[in-house]
Amino acid sequence: MSIFIVQLGTPRRDGEGPRLGTVRRPPRGVAKADFARLDYYDVWFPNLSPSAELVQEALHAEDERAWAGFVRKFRHEMSAPDRSRELDVLATLSHHTNLSLGCYCKEESRCHRSVLRALLEERDAQVV
Repeated sequence: MSIFIVQLGTPRRDGEGPRLGTVRRPPRGVAKADFARLDYYDVWFPNLSPSAELVQEALHAEDERAWAGFVRKFRHEMSAPDRSRELDVLATLSHHTNLSLGCYCKEESRCHRSVLRALLEERDAQVV
């Protein structure tokens, strides 16, 4: 069993389980009834997305120093008690079922997904 880290809107892989959209906003121009059918997500889970301010910071991070600043701040946001417990739950679930976490960004290495991956791995989650 595992957590798959995915780009929302891409075709689902066999066995990836339900998709959780860890994004601040739903996809634009897509009817809510079509989110799952179009391979965005089954459940919207904005709790694991960066704050609106940090989303802007990530989008404008033009060098490694700026990106590292975003990572540090996002890790701090995810250390809040509720966020930390949610990550703990997902890490535990990864040992019993498949599920996916995703965002719209094309490049995972410049997306908060990469930080979520690291945070889950630090909790001994099974991550693909």
